Amino acid sequence: MTVRWRAAMERALYGDDGFFVRPDAGPAAHFRTSAHASPLFAAAIATLLERVDEALDRPARLDLVDVGAGRGELLRGILAALPPAVAARVAPVGVEVAPRPDDLPDAITWTATIPSGIAGLLVATEWLDNIPVDIVELDSHLRPRYVLSTTDGTEALDEAPLTPGDAAWLAEWWPLDGLPEGARAELGAPRDEAWATAAGRVKRGLALAVDYGHLRAARPLFGTLTGFRHGKETPPVPDGSCDLTVAVALDSLDVHHQLLTQREALRLLGVHGGRPPITLASSDPVGYVRALARAGEAAELTDPSGLGGHHWVMHWV
Repeated sequence: MTVRWRAAMERALYGDDGFFVRPDAGPAAHFRTSAHASPLFAAAIATLLERVDEALDRPARLDLVDVGAGRGELLRGILAALPPAVAARVAPVGVEVAPRPDDLPDAITWTATIPSGIAGLLVATEWLDNIPVDIVELDSHLRPRYVLSTTDGTEALDEAPLTPGDAAWLAEWWPLDGLPEGARAELGAPRDEAWATAAGRVKRGLALAVDYGHLRAARPLFGTLTGFRHGKETPPVPDGSCDLTVAVALDSLDVHHQLLTQREALRLLGVHGGRPPITLASSDPVGYVRALARAGEAAELTDPSGLGGHHWVMHWV
């Protein structure tokens, strides 16, 4: 069956027996996010949550909602990093289409839908890149056409023209004028809508999306669609066996107040990759080794060519 890429991604990722639905080891077995790379990331989010808590005058209930929660790794890390007095007021919620993990602490609520009326922090780490989108490509006449795919990843171009809505989004956010045959764009309107909906569920506090992407001045010529399986990049085959990911057109997410690179954001939260002083090696060898390990983890999280190049999209309410 040949369908547009948005439908192919929807089926492969979230359909029956889709990649994110299957009750196996979860996304962590296939790709590495900041939440999996180091507990320093969860600790930084915990620090951010404390600042949100202070801005909200320390409410009796402090919401913490993780959208695309995987198997609850980030939520567990944040709760462990919080001071006990703050953690006691936190109402943690994991939003995920997969079944609730058997070992998840009872205190964490598990749901497939984003709750409304959030007073606290909503965080979505590498969620937007998994929102299914359509892909268009310039044909031999330099006309944008939808890219179709079969279950095995074989592609073809649809002869039908773009819908008015898709054509308008393309013209505003990813114009293909003057580009050669084969140039591609990824139509981000579904992600824009998903983010607007998620951010709109925050009544008071902060909505934060952490993801990799690009800005209009540097759109990738042939798009970014790719797959991941068992920790390695793989051709994007929409059969449910691998992750399918598309980098985010960050500037089209108009529901935000601040856009920082992860390197900038983490440094503001006290995470940096500086090496500990060498004198510590003689005065406290064990402490030096631990500090060196933390510095290595921080360096990975803030590396501008890697995780540090991800962006934090922040919407304050």
